[in-house]
Amino acid sequence: MTKEVIKFKDKKVCERFHSCQMCDVAESCKLDHDAHCKWLVNKRMSDIKFKIIVGSNKGGVGKSTVTVNLAFALERMGFKVGLADADLHGPNIPKMLGIEEVRLRGVEDGIAPHTMPNGMKVASLGLMIEDPNEPIVWRDAVKYEFLIELLGNMSWGKLDFLVIDLPPGTGNEQITIMDFIPNLDGAVVVSTPQDVALLDARKMISFVRERNIQILGIVENMSGLICPHCSGEINVFRKGGGLNVADELGVPFIGNIPLDGEITMCSDKGTPIVQSQPDSVAAKAFMGVAEKCAESLGIKRI
Repeated sequence: MTKEVIKFKDKKVCERFHSCQMCDVAESCKLDHDAHCKWLVNKRMSDIKFKIIVGSNKGGVGKSTVTVNLAFALERMGFKVGLADADLHGPNIPKMLGIEEVRLRGVEDGIAPHTMPNGMKVASLGLMIEDPNEPIVWRDAVKYEFLIELLGNMSWGKLDFLVIDLPPGTGNEQITIMDFIPNLDGAVVVSTPQDVALLDARKMISFVRERNIQILGIVENMSGLICPHCSGEINVFRKGGGLNVADELGVPFIGNIPLDGEITMCSDKGTPIVQSQPDSVAAKAFMGVAEKCAESLGIKRI
């Protein structure tokens, strides 16, 4: 198969809408593969107005839960949203959306993300592997290839937002995503109120700042337990640490998400609380986070 060749950043690259990993002539191709990957991601991302990463330097703070509900909140605001699950070792988003049995399929210009009933587009490694119990034991080179698939080979189409769930930490996967996405618009940092979690949040903020990416804000998750009997609030993990760190580091604080068992139950059922219980305190808190993110980016509810 012949290749169309163009110039990208002073290098000759092909303009096929497939990553080199899926190309049938990749082994014999003499063109620059890395340049083609960057060109491909640039082309995909150029159709998306705003690209947001959601991260934490620590696992177990509810980052994926925040990511899913943030994406649904933005959709409720009237935006066209895509959700990319880049957490390779814990691709839990298919479970949280009730689409574990879905498998992504190839199309003419790459791979089609799964489209939810509300129109949201979703891509995850969990939608590509057959056995969800199988651990992902990959070296960095293979992780790199998958991330290029996620960002460049997915036929995302035209979107207002792409919300990307990062794996925990500040390593190779995060660097690859930040380096490859042109004009990344912002980062949301998720923490819980404890000092240990906040220490890791500070590291994530420093990491993002070093890469000149706007901090849209800190979200304090598991911030006070809503009593199911009296609707009073119990500070199980304390409260206010996220706000203190935001003030200390000069970044926005964009919301407290309560420690509410309904959030967990909804995630386990595959129906995010923003979608299934829109009038709940937790759903309204997630909506507030989405509205503040949009405000930081200079846009309003459609």
